[in-house]
Amino acid sequence: MNTNTIDASLCARMFLAGAKNLEAKKEWINELNVFPVPDGDTGTNMTLTIMSAAKEVVGLENITMEAFAKAVSSGSLRGARGNSGVILSQLLRGFTKVIKNEKEIDAATLAAALQKAVETAYKAVMKPKEGTILTVARGGAERAVELLEENPDVTLETMISEVIKRSEEVLEETPEMLPVLKEAGVVDSGGQGLLQVLKGACDAFNGKEIDYTIEGAEKSAAPSEGTAQSAEISTADIKFGYCTEFIIMLEKEYTAQTELDFKAFLESIGDSIVVVSDEDIVKVHVHTNDPGLAIQRALTYGSLTRMKIDNMREEHNEKVIKEAEKQAAAKAQAEAAPQKMQAELKEIGFISVSIGDGIADIFRDLGVDYLIEGGQTMNPSTEDMLNAIEQVNAKNIFILPNNKNIILAANQAKALTEDKNIIVIPTKTVPQGITAVINYVPEKSPEENAAVMEEEIARVKTGQLTYAVRDTHIDDKTIKAGDIMGVGDHAILAVGKDIDSVALETVSMMVDDETELISIYYGEDIKEEEANVLRDKIEEQYGDCDIELNFGGQPIYYYIISAE
Repeated sequence: MNTNTIDASLCARMFLAGAKNLEAKKEWINELNVFPVPDGDTGTNMTLTIMSAAKEVVGLENITMEAFAKAVSSGSLRGARGNSGVILSQLLRGFTKVIKNEKEIDAATLAAALQKAVETAYKAVMKPKEGTILTVARGGAERAVELLEENPDVTLETMISEVIKRSEEVLEETPEMLPVLKEAGVVDSGGQGLLQVLKGACDAFNGKEIDYTIEGAEKSAAPSEGTAQSAEISTADIKFGYCTEFIIMLEKEYTAQTELDFKAFLESIGDSIVVVSDEDIVKVHVHTNDPGLAIQRALTYGSLTRMKIDNMREEHNEKVIKEAEKQAAAKAQAEAAPQKMQAELKEIGFISVSIGDGIADIFRDLGVDYLIEGGQTMNPSTEDMLNAIEQVNAKNIFILPNNKNIILAANQAKALTEDKNIIVIPTKTVPQGITAVINYVPEKSPEENAAVMEEEIARVKTGQLTYAVRDTHIDDKTIKAGDIMGVGDHAILAVGKDIDSVALETVSMMVDDETELISIYYGEDIKEEEANVLRDKIEEQYGDCDIELNFGGQPIYYYIISAE
């Protein structure tokens, strides 16, 4: 490789290749998540973040370094989802700050850009934790600087290769930095995601042939060309129509060769194949036109559980309809905006992240102005936050993320808002969000209210009942796929096979002598009579506490329970 500078066109191809490689590996990266909950995992959040930027890059008519840098920075910042996505967006933002005024990137510029990326990302996180994506990024940047100091004429080929090598080494060390990773037997998922971006970019730099198509983007034929064309996808473009997932509970010998044969069979009937085996279970994901064939072959190895088959063509049509409805609503809001802006701004407004019809109704009844649908299963983006802020006609706006993985995105939206005073209350659960709104006092200033809210939410303990999606060992508990878990604020509190039993054990870990109120929010998979039975059991054990039962309607989580 003789290239020792990177022009804007090559830089764009490298970025898109990195994005595509991350997208291809996202399910594998999701499997590295320590907590085995069905959530918006690291691989998914990082992919959605970088793809938001990739769409901006593909849409460029003339690729200059300045235009490329702006597209990447803006697209990733606004599309950032989850903590890993926000940190990735900050890494990209710092990197583009250095390259935006350059016509070409040489080794010295690359080293400076990597340093700036790390510096920017560390500043964005209030309490940076080592053993994460930040550590992996820093390791690569430090290696680039070392190489430059050792040899000012170092080639880009050498620098890129060595940066990836050092990043891999640091990634392998992350379990020694974070005990929770070591206990679960995995490396940091965010660091792995970043490594895949770097590896994809390296492939493009080395001239590897890559499909740069980005779905859902207005795109050019290649990053170096300026003609844009539509990338609409019809159901006819969906080659395999059924997303099929299940877990095999092994009952026969399952060797490495057996797994290779099984994967080969799945490849013959579909694509998007993920097969992950662990002791006595095998988790399977495949897109196919005949789920029955996959199921029949799987049954030869053992019994099946957690079976799920989704018609992707049907989902696509629903998505198209929802998108059309969303665009129509946006148009109506835009047409009404001039009248809205003429109205006098009120002093205080509230935005809350919410999921489930019952929880949404509770927030509305408490006076929340705008609800963003999302939560653990789909973290809202910074763009979602910004859109909500625009819709709330108030001078001061409180944002309640209600999930620890959404707080960074809310803070990023705050930093991007100039015409309104945004106050992010760091609520990590729905009960904390409800408590925050309840404790708002109109006579107090926004700052005084924020202080009171933060003090009050610190008193709220939350336990959430869901099921495990993978085997793991964490918090001194051995967990099998399909087990019921009571997930607390800082650890998994209880594990078992029965929802009520796990719920009662979870509550016992939350309640203390100061507890006065226990609130129960039952989800969409729980019937009211079942919830009443659990309430009675809790009431019997904790007669000195007030017990409240509410319909939450949340998916995934059977119960959300708070003690305060």
